[in-house]
Amino acid sequence: MIPMLGEEEAQAAADAVRSGWVAQGPRVAEFERRFAAAVGAEHGVAVSSCTTALHLALVLLEVGPGDEVIVPSLSFIATANAVRYVGATPVFADVDLATGNVTVETVDAVRTPRTRAVIAVHQGGVPFDVVALRGAAASWGVALVEDAACAAGSTAYGQPVGSGAAIAAWSFHPRKLITTGEGGMVTVDGADQATRLKRLREHGMNVSAADRHASAQPILEAYLETGYNYRMTDIQAAVGLVQLDRLAGIIAQRRALAARYQEMLAGLDGAIPVRDPAYGETNYQSFWVLLTPEFGASRDEVLAELAGQGVSARRGIMAAHLEPAYEDVAPPALPVTERLTRDSLILPLHHALTEGDQEHIVGVLRKLAGR
Repeated sequence: MIPMLGEEEAQAAADAVRSGWVAQGPRVAEFERRFAAAVGAEHGVAVSSCTTALHLALVLLEVGPGDEVIVPSLSFIATANAVRYVGATPVFADVDLATGNVTVETVDAVRTPRTRAVIAVHQGGVPFDVVALRGAAASWGVALVEDAACAAGSTAYGQPVGSGAAIAAWSFHPRKLITTGEGGMVTVDGADQATRLKRLREHGMNVSAADRHASAQPILEAYLETGYNYRMTDIQAAVGLVQLDRLAGIIAQRRALAARYQEMLAGLDGAIPVRDPAYGETNYQSFWVLLTPEFGASRDEVLAELAGQGVSARRGIMAAHLEPAYEDVAPPALPVTERLTRDSLILPLHHALTEGDQEHIVGVLRKLAGR
């Protein structure tokens, strides 16, 4: 993933520096409003990363020791780590083979009376079935947190991912479609929730530092609860506002490149490319290919050959339960998760990718498959 950054972002950052507002200020507030509107949410609260967004989501829900939170193992490790931050226990669920996402069935299979929440990931930008999972969570009396780190601009049932979500966490890391360098967002539909999140991100203060500095009269702040320093800067938000203007074009280009990959890979036995689910559209933040035994070469052999041909591909999405940090967790059988993390690879997909690049990449795959 190569971020699409240019002179406009550089100028926006420079303007923020010249303004004197380099910490959290008016640009952050504008970015919150505009991003929330773009994803169909009522309120946005900008934070320092998607990891801190997930942490604050669980703090907001008052999840803690003794509680279980169901998460996919097939996700960046931050999804599971956030559960441990609040002293709760992560419980790993398996995923659907085609989408890489948890389903009602895989979540229900590991649900217990101690389950307080589910963190469901829109993996690689592929939306999970929001209607089914939101409905199930409501019927179980369990909170649903949507990890939408990769999903800005993806849709489900004709609406942006994030629309109708009780609480969702977003990432603006450089590997995402739009970036602020580092940074994240929590979106919620409740004004009271947004107010508390803004307090939690800023040391638990009842009034923001920006509001205190903008006031003509002294304001004596109070610290209402234990909070955190999870703020975004105005410099980051300035870049984010320019990036947000680019989002529609970025998605259109990525979907066109993905469609071309899919067409070129058609008929190549043993190589199954990711596609849109029936109920939505992915932004193709990641374009993965699942290899089956019919392909004739292992995933690691394919990665090695691609690297030798100058192609920077990556292994498939990690499985947290296979990492040393979670060796003390005894998960249920996760056959689909382990197959996807072992047998899939992520092909290059970015704004600088040319048709010639794609032909070279797919040519290497066809050669390995003996075609």
